[in-house]
Amino acid sequence: MIPALAPRDSLPEWLRPVADVAVQVAPEDLSRFLPPDDGGRQSAVLILLGEGPEGPDLLLIERSADLRSHAGQPAFPGGALDPEDSGPVAAALREAAEETGLDPTGVEVFATLPALWLPPSGFVVTPVLGWWRVPSEVRAAAPAEVAAVHRVPVAELVDPANRWQVRHPIGFVGPAFSVRGMLVWGFTAGLLDRLLHLAGWERPWDVARVEPLPDHIVRGLG
Repeated sequence: MIPALAPRDSLPEWLRPVADVAVQVAPEDLSRFLPPDDGGRQSAVLILLGEGPEGPDLLLIERSADLRSHAGQPAFPGGALDPEDSGPVAAALREAAEETGLDPTGVEVFATLPALWLPPSGFVVTPVLGWWRVPSEVRAAAPAEVAAVHRVPVAELVDPANRWQVRHPIGFVGPAFSVRGMLVWGFTAGLLDRLLHLAGWERPWDVARVEPLPDHIVRGLG
């Protein structure tokens, strides 16, 4: 059974611009990497927005440093679809519960974004947008995969002092956020960058500031 999506009018006023983006956004508005015609391994991530002690916030995880891929990287909760999943929404909620201990009954999914492609892994990722109507305690519920869980205030994400671009050793340049002691980059930062811009939340920041990806992150890439 595919869960019903929460209507826009049930969302708080501040979150409705994100719902409006989801209705009209095209895949190319979010990423230059679009799914290939022959498909790929289906997966989903949960972009969960709530109201925390410091105002509107977003749930991010830090991956374990022992993982063979994406070790130590901040990310949205999520993962591959399992055979028992009815689709991306079910997969995103299941994975978030497994990784963070999140109680999915407190989450109202209000939209999905177009599927995007991660060329290094071959995953086709569907971002699932959720309103954390009834927050629950979260933690690193799967220590082998998740080192920490963070509720990051949106105010920190849009603060120009916390934003710049990073250059990957292969030459790729993309947005980055420095929040809660983490450097958010890659797919997660790119999607956040587009959402903040399209929802009208972005504040002017120095896009000309480009720094190399830190050595400790490069070493973790293998």
